[in-house]
Amino acid sequence: MATSDNTTLDVDLCVIGAGSGGLSVAAAAVAFGQRVVLIEKGKMGGDCLNYGCVPSKALIAAGHRAHVMRSSAAFGIAPVEPQIDNVGVHDHVRQVIAAIAPNDSVERFEGLGVKVIQAAGRFVDKRTVVAGDYRITARRFVIATGSSPVVPPIPGLAEAPHFTNETIFDNKERIGHLIVIGGGPIGIELAQAHLRLGSKVTVLEGLKALGKDDAEMTAVVLDALRHEGLDIREGAMVQRVDGGPGSIRVTIGKGDATEVVEGTHVLVAVGRRPNIGELGLDAAGIKSERTGIKVSPGLVTSNPKVFAIGDVTGGLQFTHVANYHAGIVIRRALFRLPATVDRGVVPWVTYTDPELAHVGLTEDEARAKHGKVSVLRWPYHENDRAQAERATRGHVKVVLGKSGRILGATIVGAHAGELIQMWSLAISQKLKIKAMTGFISPYPTLSEVNKRAAITYYSAAPGNPLVRKVIGFLAKLG
Repeated sequence: MATSDNTTLDVDLCVIGAGSGGLSVAAAAVAFGQRVVLIEKGKMGGDCLNYGCVPSKALIAAGHRAHVMRSSAAFGIAPVEPQIDNVGVHDHVRQVIAAIAPNDSVERFEGLGVKVIQAAGRFVDKRTVVAGDYRITARRFVIATGSSPVVPPIPGLAEAPHFTNETIFDNKERIGHLIVIGGGPIGIELAQAHLRLGSKVTVLEGLKALGKDDAEMTAVVLDALRHEGLDIREGAMVQRVDGGPGSIRVTIGKGDATEVVEGTHVLVAVGRRPNIGELGLDAAGIKSERTGIKVSPGLVTSNPKVFAIGDVTGGLQFTHVANYHAGIVIRRALFRLPATVDRGVVPWVTYTDPELAHVGLTEDEARAKHGKVSVLRWPYHENDRAQAERATRGHVKVVLGKSGRILGATIVGAHAGELIQMWSLAISQKLKIKAMTGFISPYPTLSEVNKRAAITYYSAAPGNPLVRKVIGFLAKLG
């Protein structure tokens, strides 16, 4: 790595942001012999490791254990009310983060040969970034600074104590009544986890809860959550927040009526904003808007020397999308290949119980884009493994286009996030439904629901007069 003085670095690639996307780019580039600088002002691993995917799934897992203890009667096992140790739950979450953190650590990446600078990075011109005591020039830059939770300008909210996903995992105390503002995936996931850990929980959503997913499938999730005891209020516009520690009042409006919801704590989960304010984008000639940095299908910004990936681009905000973007950048920056983003192959999962998973087009999107489509379904209750585990709530829904081309799939039910991956592969490879009938699924497994859904495409064949005539003709041949 060439240096002209003690503070200037001239490298092949400079990555700003050490979340999942930035780390993936840095690790791949240095493995191919590139000189790489990685800049991170906060915690290595970014939001996913420290405040998002990892701690939330650890908390959900704790809630699941508590729920299993309460709901074992159907298996001939006496249910018990679990004794929740809130400090223990907190420690479990922190231990999970700590177990994964070495993979994302400064020490590991410096061991790989990456120069890690722990400071804020800011462009000072089109090919120079300043970070701490360093001035970095590079052939290519990658902005991977992620996003942060939005705290909306609700009157009184700034003065009232409240959690976001960046602070709720620090909590060690029992939450009596958690009011969740926002009914998207983050809000709903954390609401169910806290409900199962012994809190009363009310979710306030101004529009429709889980409104970005297929309404047919989200209805299954929301019905299950309400049956479990989660108070989900849709069309509830928050007008004001008042109160102090342990006593929160949220005023909501629904139509012409207003109501006050009283609780002990409030969690704000209404969306995220890109982390672009301190990057000096204007100095670098990089165009952005409120939703994020503007990029081409190849993730190139208006400055051709600079890529942007992940949440900061304002698209689908998932860790696996950032990693997907990282692969595209490596192909373009190192090998000059014409790789571009295909949003249609990106799956996503809401980790409620039951889970909700999706890839490709929804039924409504497919009809709008392709006109006539076919829809296949298969219920969990027709699956023997689901019956054995009493996990019979949910079904598979597959949308097909002309000649059986798979356009999209949604699954609601146990392990939907695992089961969706077959459909993700099928869509990425542009397969037709016939391919999903040709594999052998071990018995009894939940994955049989995928094959059974695919087979329904041919369910009319036995009654087809032409098919019957062909069979009859062949029978006469002996």
